[in-house]
Amino acid sequence: MQNLSIPLSIIVRGRNPRQHFDATEMAELEASVKAQGVLQPILVRPITDGKLEIVAGERRWRAATAVGLSEIPAYVKEMSDAEADAAALTENHERAPMSPTEEAEAAARILGNCAGDREEAAKRLGWSRTTLDKRLALMNCSENVRKALNERKISLGHAELLAAVTRDKQDDVLGKLLAAPSMPTVTQLKSMLEQIAQNLDTAIFNKDQCVGCPHNSGTQQALFGEAIAGAKCTNGNCFQQKTDDALSSLADGLKEEYPVVRIVRPGENFTILKLVPEGSCGVGDEQAKQCRACANFGAAISAVPGKIGNVYRDQCFDPACNATKVAERIKAEKAEAVAATSQEPAAEGKPKAAGKAESAGKQADTKKAKAASAPKVADSQRVKDYRVTVWRKVFKLEAQKPEFNLALLLTLALEGKLGKVGSSALNKAFGTLTKGNEGSRFNVKDTATEVVKAGEDLIGRMIGGIAASCFDGLEEIDIQRLLAFMNADLGKHWVLNAEYLGLLTKSEIQVVAEELGLVAHMGDKFQKLMSGKKEDLIKALLEVDGFDYHGKVPGHLQYSR
Repeated sequence: MQNLSIPLSIIVRGRNPRQHFDATEMAELEASVKAQGVLQPILVRPITDGKLEIVAGERRWRAATAVGLSEIPAYVKEMSDAEADAAALTENHERAPMSPTEEAEAAARILGNCAGDREEAAKRLGWSRTTLDKRLALMNCSENVRKALNERKISLGHAELLAAVTRDKQDDVLGKLLAAPSMPTVTQLKSMLEQIAQNLDTAIFNKDQCVGCPHNSGTQQALFGEAIAGAKCTNGNCFQQKTDDALSSLADGLKEEYPVVRIVRPGENFTILKLVPEGSCGVGDEQAKQCRACANFGAAISAVPGKIGNVYRDQCFDPACNATKVAERIKAEKAEAVAATSQEPAAEGKPKAAGKAESAGKQADTKKAKAASAPKVADSQRVKDYRVTVWRKVFKLEAQKPEFNLALLLTLALEGKLGKVGSSALNKAFGTLTKGNEGSRFNVKDTATEVVKAGEDLIGRMIGGIAASCFDGLEEIDIQRLLAFMNADLGKHWVLNAEYLGLLTKSEIQVVAEELGLVAHMGDKFQKLMSGKKEDLIKALLEVDGFDYHGKVPGHLQYSR
């Protein structure tokens, strides 16, 4: 970090959470700057086009500009958006007090940088979780309410009460507050808002059970001469519980389609965004395919007043990662454009041929990179369990091969794994193979006699069986290593099936289908199936005419070689 004197002309306003600048305080600061200059350097970070963006110190920058200074002392530091947001909030919080809604808006951005993790956001801010929750709750205030609080026209208590009201009603109530001869107290406002009930017409839950309820204003109208107009609920807790249950039901209905389904509540709007391949916020076609297999890809259900129950599909729940991927796409496109414009038309002959060779080499490298980054389904516990089960079955089959059984038996003996072999199971197996009595051996001599009589072929099979039975008790890492030793080909023993596909969500099934080549083979038919039921999609994928299923195993089922 460098302390320099920076021209004001190259400094631009940054991501300052402070929106309101008190006129009296600014006048005092300008007088001080005019008399003594800026004594405390501001903090800036480099951005595009040679500009520097203010991270902390906008009030000093404004004062310097106002009194006609040409330069200002500044610390220059490379910072990410997330680091700049946190630094700006901390700096402003420690200087002139910010309004609670200014803190709320800044906290919402930082929560987005933490992928919606409130505990992590509170830690970065140095706040308690309670303080963070209270501030984020203010994000349900309308823009006009937040502005009124920023300008100190209403108190925090007023804003906290208004945050519980739908936004269309907030501005109406705010207008009445500001038009009153004197500002109503928080207590008086609370009394006013108690009269505002929940509209049952906009409820997303089944309202059959609300018929006849004493908290239904429609019922009250039939009983009393004076009542709240319309069908409204006066039991806020009951209304909210029924709403939460309905939201959970919506989420359950989407869990077969997406790896993650999240109910987004007020203040968490910054934690999600639409995954798109193209446009200014696009991650690119190839990256978008990979993102669909990510554990942070899914659907969002709004719990924000005014949008409750709205479903937003194909969402990314990691804004920081998404921003990185967008930046990488833009950078790659710019590099390609520069490379294309820098290639001069070659004369006939060798230079042109060399250019083609170079281009071919680059294309080959690109293909390799794409192959290396092929999308894979995220490892959920259900997939992990299934994968290990497949590995055990494959090992038991491969361990029967004569070239492996003795080596595996000795390996397991050296590793102290033979203790997992049960004599009763071996007796049963031996009796079955020899067509004898499994419990007929009374001593070591009798057992040895029967083993010799069995022959080398059966002995080899029993040795393989011993190794295979030991395998059931091995750790996952040992399983992988032994499969790698045998160079086991999973494609010889496994084929795409309904049990496996049933473990996946629809978005995960799409990733697998693309990896195996089913999407390309089926064409438009696949997308039509994706819009239907999961069971119909699975059935269709297992009955594709002309598709060779042999030897095609998804990457996330493979073992490390």
